[in-house]
Formats: sequence, structure tokens, C-alpha cells
Amino acid sequence: SGIDLNRAGTPLLEIVTEPDMRCSAEAVAYAKELHKIVTWIGICDGNMQEGSFRCDANVSVRKPGTELGTRREIKNLNSFKFMQQAMDYEVRWQIEQIEDGHTIQQATVLFDPDTGETRSMRSKEDAADYRYFPDPDLPPLMIDREWVERTRNEMSELPRVMAERFVQSHGLSDYDAGQLTQSKAIAAYFETTVAACGQPKLASNWVMGELSRRLNAEDKTVESSSVSAAQLGLLITRIADGTLSNNTARQVFDALWTGEGQDVDALIDVKGLKQMNDSGELERIIDDVLAANAKNVEEIRAGNTKAFNALVGQAMKATKGKANPAQVNELLKKKLG
Repeated sequence: SGIDLNRAGTPLLEIVTEPDMRCSAEAVAYAKELHKIVTWIGICDGNMQEGSFRCDANVSVRKPGTELGTRREIKNLNSFKFMQQAMDYEVRWQIEQIEDGHTIQQATVLFDPDTGETRSMRSKEDAADYRYFPDPDLPPLMIDREWVERTRNEMSELPRVMAERFVQSHGLSDYDAGQLTQSKAIAAYFETTVAACGQPKLASNWVMGELSRRLNAEDKTVESSSVSAAQLGLLITRIADGTLSNNTARQVFDALWTGEGQDVDALIDVKGLKQMNDSGELERIIDDVLAANAKNVEEIRAGNTKAFNALVGQAMKATKGKANPAQVNELLKKKLG
């Protein structure tokens, strides 16, 4: 008979928890956090489809205040979505069985994604039934506490600690910090961008917004991004110093992404995207917009706020998006009394 050696030499790390989780959402959150950590520190590629990371879930039900019920183990769950579906189904099934007067038998079960149901694989023995005995070639491994602490101190910053730092030092929300630490590569890209521009909130918005949208659309990782963190940092600097509006910045980002150019400032000049800072010229344009939209002016003075937004749009169109939107709003309000 043939022997499959495709995993020979591959170490297996099995992490077993106490029965501390009370619902599928908690279990999935734990598994996701564990997945993030093992990929972050580089001991696993995290590919669940190929079996690099799998979850087994022990499920039991009980009435409040009573002992834990008999568990059934769902084996080899290869996605967080299936993990939650399998546990939710198993909980419902066990409750129905008990309410119908049946006894839950300890067993190993499999989840069928097509039917959304679990099915029994084999009865589950207790540890004594496995007839475990010490293997003389596998002596107990005693890990010194000092070695553990030394190794802990030598490790790089873990995602949760980094997320807390982003909240404290950059003023980000818990949500933003959590998203930016989903992977080590994204976190590194964000930090390099912030170092280049000094604008953490803007950097967060661009990394989670425009950059992520492009990466997802082209099925790319951040490591293969067409726009470097240094380029994005300079682009954000030009937004912060008033050279670009958000809209014109997106045009520069598009040009960087498609390879039309590599230098942010050169692209701004070539495309003529520099934001209009001449208040006199902008005031003349707004006067023309007001004169050409007398009906909107009447509606605004009658209390129609939507008409005001229409005037802002006309002014931005007249300046080809180069005007500062805040300045346009301010001048319009001033002229409309």
C-alpha cells in the first residue's frame, strides 16, 4: 500500500482550551484572534483551505446552573463561517434531542456545508478507552519559566498590543486600530505611511479606504501594492498642506496605481491638480455661479438647504475640482447672507 508523506517533517501545534466559551460567536472570535497571532509571528501561513490551520469544536448544552452536558466534537472545520454554522446547528440539534427525551452520546461529527448539518463520524471514547501509555522515545518536555519570559521579551509587538498603541499614540478608534492590525504587513504599511506624513487619521482612512479597495478589486496583497507607503505618505502630506483636495488626491492615487507616474508632485504639476488658493479668483467664479443660478439662490433664501449643495457642486465643477470645498462653502454662505 502507498504511504502519503506529504506532511512528513511538518510540525503540528495543537492548542486546547478549557470549556470557557458560551456561544459560537465567542469561539469564532477566539479562533480568529489565534489565527491572527500565528500568522503574525510567522509560524503558520494560516491557509485554512489547505489545512495549515483547522479548528475542532466541542459542543455541549445545559440548562442554566447545571453541569456541562455531554459534548460532541465537530472535526476539521476549515473556515470561520463554517465553524459558526456548524456550532449553531449542533446547539439546536442537541437541544431538540434533549427536549424530545433522548440522551446525547459523546461522538465525533463532521459538518456538511451543503446541507448545513452535522453527521456522526464515530462514537467518541474517553481518554482511558484510547489506552494511552507513555512513549519511551518521547520524554516530557519541561520548559523553564525563565526561558519563556526571555523569549516573550524578544518577540515582536503582537497585534493586540500594537492596536492599543495605535489608539493611545495616534488617537485612532478601537475599530480602526483593529482593522489596521489584521495583518503584520498592513500594520507595517500604515506605520511607514504615518512616518512619511505625520497624519495618522488621514493615513488610516486612506489605507482602509482607497488602498484596501484597490487591493481587493485586483486580489492583491499589500506587499504587492502598486502605491508604496512612502508615495501614499507624500500624497497625504499634500492633502494636509492644502495642495490637493480629497477628490484631486484620488486622481493622483489613480495615476500612481496605474503606473502613469511615480512622483506625486510631478503628477500634480503635469495634471494641473494643485488646489486653488487664490481667494480673489475663487470669489469671481462663485459670483458667476450665483448669477447663473438665480433660482437656486431664491430657494436657498426660502430655506431649501438642498439648493445650497447644488451651488457648491456647480462651484466645484467650475473650478474642475481644484477649489477647497470648505472655502467654497464659506464664501457661498458669506455672499448669501
